[in-house]
Amino acid sequence: MVPLHSPILKPYLITRGLVPENQEHPIHFVSAAITPESSFYLRNHFPYPRISEQSFVLSVGGEVQKPRTFQYQELLRMPFKELIVPLECAGNNRGLFRPRVFGEQWGGGAISQGVWRGVALRELLRYTGLQASAKEIVFEGHDFGRRPDLEGEFVFARSLPLEKAFHPDTLIAYALNGEPIPYKHGYPLRLIVPQWYAMASVKWLRSITVTRTHFNGPFQDIDYMFYPEKDSDTGKIPVTTIQVNSIIQQPLNRSVLDKGMHQIYGLAWTGTGSIKKVEISTDGGGNWRPAVVQPESPNAYSWTFWNYTWFADQKGEYTIMSRATDSFGFVQPAAAKWNRKGYGYNAYSVVHIKVE
Repeated sequence: MVPLHSPILKPYLITRGLVPENQEHPIHFVSAAITPESSFYLRNHFPYPRISEQSFVLSVGGEVQKPRTFQYQELLRMPFKELIVPLECAGNNRGLFRPRVFGEQWGGGAISQGVWRGVALRELLRYTGLQASAKEIVFEGHDFGRRPDLEGEFVFARSLPLEKAFHPDTLIAYALNGEPIPYKHGYPLRLIVPQWYAMASVKWLRSITVTRTHFNGPFQDIDYMFYPEKDSDTGKIPVTTIQVNSIIQQPLNRSVLDKGMHQIYGLAWTGTGSIKKVEISTDGGGNWRPAVVQPESPNAYSWTFWNYTWFADQKGEYTIMSRATDSFGFVQPAAAKWNRKGYGYNAYSVVHIKVE
């Protein structure tokens, strides 16, 4: 007799696009602090670049005292840091904005968390030095292609102000979760910028250029800007720091539950400080009660798990909400600030439940 075994159940990525490939992390079904490669979300603007010998060379130039190129193996021999850092797409939850906006209609899964190993950027720049005229540092990837709004081809490139570039935890990373960074996530080298939305963490890094003027590439001054007006650029500001946020993982939206005890649980994260409080409402925001938040992690940037025990003793329909507060006093708002490109959604997490 052949024994029967239960299949190993696992969630899969949720596809938003294939060329370029954009896929969501199955965020509602994971309980591990570290996201495995198979579940790590994918965000691309262009087709994947080809990897060649040149991909293993990183050049540093511009307003520096000693321009240099660094070989991949050279970086591996340098003192390294290892950090747990969540990466969140600036468009995470874009599909929830009302009025609706154009762009990839992400749900809540354009965020994943990994262990990144690499060389601190500021340590690398000690080898080149900076000129007194330095203003920004531009990071260019190997990925390139066309945009629908502009003529010609463009590489993906972004800049950081000197203060953020010289933060001790801004890394030139070469490993994710103890292995070389997977090809789809930027192999062999990727910039990692903790606390900022993931557009700053340039993949397939090929060059670092120190400039004396503001960098105005299309992924700096057109995309990844908050535009509060639908038909005007008035009041636009750059997208930078991750806003305080939480998500209800379980129960799922529109679930039907039996009367009795249920666990409401999820994640919370922020780009400023750490999560200090998560509150739950089971009556559509009329009343709020504290959830149990995991002890503060020694990992400064890690997301936080929370849970709340709910006794559903009456049949009916319920609106459950979560909101997080961080150590800087930022509170997740009832409504996200609308902007026409759909960045930075962080309104209360809301699920509608029926109890029978």
